[in-house]
Amino acid sequence: MIKLDLEPLMAGFEYDIYSLVKAFYPTEEIKTDSMEETEVSLWIGIKYKTEGELLLITWEDRQKGEKEQRLVEVLKAEQNGDRKAIKNCLKRGIYQILSEKTKKELPWGTLTGIRPVKIPYAMLEEGKSEEEIAYFIQNTYLTGEEKIRLSIEIAKRERELLKGIDYQNGYSLYIGIPFCPTRCLYCSFPSYPLKSWEKRVDQYLDALCWELEAVSQMLWVQGKQITTVYFGGGTPTTLTPKQMERLLKKVTETFDLRGNREFTVEAGRPDSITKDKLQVLYRYGVDRISVNPQTMNQATLDLIGRQHTVKQTQEAFQMARECGFTNINMDIITGLPGEKKEDMEYTMQELAKLKPDSVTVHSLALKRASRLNEQKEQYANYSSRNDAEITTMTERYAREMGLLPYYLYRQKNMTGNLENVGYAAIDKAGIYNILIMEEKQSIVACGAGSVSKRVYPDGRIERSENVKDVALYIGKIDEMIERKRKLLTDF
Repeated sequence: MIKLDLEPLMAGFEYDIYSLVKAFYPTEEIKTDSMEETEVSLWIGIKYKTEGELLLITWEDRQKGEKEQRLVEVLKAEQNGDRKAIKNCLKRGIYQILSEKTKKELPWGTLTGIRPVKIPYAMLEEGKSEEEIAYFIQNTYLTGEEKIRLSIEIAKRERELLKGIDYQNGYSLYIGIPFCPTRCLYCSFPSYPLKSWEKRVDQYLDALCWELEAVSQMLWVQGKQITTVYFGGGTPTTLTPKQMERLLKKVTETFDLRGNREFTVEAGRPDSITKDKLQVLYRYGVDRISVNPQTMNQATLDLIGRQHTVKQTQEAFQMARECGFTNINMDIITGLPGEKKEDMEYTMQELAKLKPDSVTVHSLALKRASRLNEQKEQYANYSSRNDAEITTMTERYAREMGLLPYYLYRQKNMTGNLENVGYAAIDKAGIYNILIMEEKQSIVACGAGSVSKRVYPDGRIERSENVKDVALYIGKIDEMIERKRKLLTDF
């Protein structure tokens, strides 16, 4: 057990400090509230000294009887009222102690946010050179050279891909289908097993279509234009062909899609994909889909509850090609229970045979609400590996397939303190993925558990969340619509 003892003046920095300590001690429980001192193996204390001129960071290993203190100067930052500068000073001080004591270096240094590419992107917009950007990131965040190189490369490609997009009069539409064939071991998304909810799917679609109708009216009267459409979940292809056609018909008839640059549907689980469904998607103008294996190792698929075979993945991919889809993404996850480097390499080799148009490489995130975390004792004997060597290997395979990195994000509690990276062929990058990461355009989201984001010209963001519970969403759909009306008034 690790105890963080933070002075009240540290208010506002708790999450950043917690996330950094957790990156060094991913398997340890970390507490900031009061507890029995006998439970504490490592104690980390932070407080101001000499009227705020210095921060005193104390590291104390109570099991080994080791203790060290370090002073970090923050006077200039505080005089300028720059809390961000204070935070960065504080995190560098904590990082240096923990790096020395654990003999570990984090690939992203002190960066704990989910959108690290926003830093080089903003600096490129300001006219900074790549050398200036690299120097700033390394010195401010202690980030490794490889991650700096990757983030700058992605920022440059994002800028190119987003050229000509209207941020003020355009928006992207997200539609959530919260049903799945089964719930995967690592998943924490709001999704519902289809078997339990099969009889209420049509009721859900009634509510969703009502919400879409209302939203389209709000935006039509303001002259707003769609940039991208994205069906996510859950697994959208759990819908029957008839249900899918009903929903797509509503979208295409209700919204003006003439300026739409991308129409994505996460087909996701291969065991939910049929030829009839693919034909419906293609007929209604869907031009980008995902067929997501997560791994091409059958033993791992069985363990994580995917309930489909490697062969089904291959067949679903080829079926999509035969139906005319020329932009197919495949998601994989590094660090799954029981998988070693050679297992991950085998997955990349099998993907290379299929030749997808894009591949998204996710690092396993140990989400609190996932079965993998809730039942972790049950999987304690399944070791896994996720490190820089593996991510370098996946990058090499992606580049050999002609796929270049185009977007990146991070999540809480990622194994190896790594990242998720999307790789795509030159003209096959997912524009919606970039827009939601860079937060430059408003996202209007419909469906249970979805979150709408209104981006103002000054960069300010306001959100409107739909309830996650499907039954509540159906019962309170008018309330969800009213929330959006408040968010989108004078949009």
